[in-house]
Amino acid sequence: MRALALLALLALAACDPQEMADKAMRRTAESVVQPVLARELPGNLADAATQCVLDAASPDEIRGLARDLGVEAGSQTVENIRNLALRPAAAACFARSGVPALKG
Repeated sequence: MRALALLALLALAACDPQEMADKAMRRTAESVVQPVLARELPGNLADAATQCVLDAASPDEIRGLARDLGVEAGSQTVENIRNLALRPAAAACFARSGVPALKG
């Protein structure tokens, strides 16, 4: 029992609070981006495209996207997502993932 408690304590100590916060922010942004992309792409493609868009975004851009949590993404957020999707890194990720380019 003592060994298990020690192992749990070591696992918690190994956690980087900033990394945990970044992952939480990314998950929040994902919940904003995915419904926007699902308007144009079916299920799995929208999920893959969401990851590509978030991979192309800077931490500040991810935080900006996450601010729309709980509300329908407004026109500025939709435009930001589209701009991120048009970046070369996102386009390359779309191609690798079999995601078609978004409609203009």
